[in-house]
Amino acid sequence: MAEADFGADGIDTGRPQSARMYDYFLGGKDNYPVDWKAAEQVISFFPAVEKMAKTNRDFMHRAARLLAGRGIRQFLDIGTGIPTEPNLHQIVQAVTPAARVVYADNDPIVLRHAQALLHSTPEGRTAFVRADFRDPGRILAAARETLDLSRPVALSLVALLHLVADEDDPYRIVAELLDALAPGSHLALSHATGDFDPEAWERVVEVYRAGGTAAQVRSRAEFARFFDGLDLVGPGIQLGALWHPEPGGQDDDGARIPLYVGVARKP
Repeated sequence: MAEADFGADGIDTGRPQSARMYDYFLGGKDNYPVDWKAAEQVISFFPAVEKMAKTNRDFMHRAARLLAGRGIRQFLDIGTGIPTEPNLHQIVQAVTPAARVVYADNDPIVLRHAQALLHSTPEGRTAFVRADFRDPGRILAAARETLDLSRPVALSLVALLHLVADEDDPYRIVAELLDALAPGSHLALSHATGDFDPEAWERVVEVYRAGGTAAQVRSRAEFARFFDGLDLVGPGIQLGALWHPEPGGQDDDGARIPLYVGVARKP
């Protein structure tokens, strides 16, 4: 593993970071040579990873728009990543201008760009907290400053849980977050899977783990466990490109991108 090399802003450029690699896959510029090297390794094992990043982003947009259209006015987005427009708050506030959004991420480079996440409509509100998914208590305490947790909230964990290993018990953390939310709240998830090419994804996981990220892809059954006790919104668990697809929004290859997605309601 590369040694840490922190700049004046606290950003470690000595080893790859998942948020910066994702930014690289999306064609962004907030990444460093160490991220390029790791990202190109991932591409060599799974050439469609750039298309997967876009499929994931498109799912987030569709899920946020659907939930806002169903009357959800509050959103808690954990594992925000480097902002790319449109951001989640821009999507939901276009539907309901009074929507409130709290973003949470533990990467200092995301904090550096947090101002881009705070350009709310006058009627709505956005906030950013630097916190780790593994510290749900801190996230919830910060969220309460902006959100009314006695009313429904959409919890967005998009492309996050495949960066959390079983040793950190992500099922318990998701359950703890949901327990704090009111009935009528929703959970939106996307998650990479090795179901269709386990050897390639084993190599991809090794790249992330070598850089210090506890990556772990999961099967469809393992992904479905995150929705235990919730009511899945139709069409249920699907590959990303097949969940409420927009006409002309995906080519045929998109249906083979190994990304499970789903949205569910808390009874």
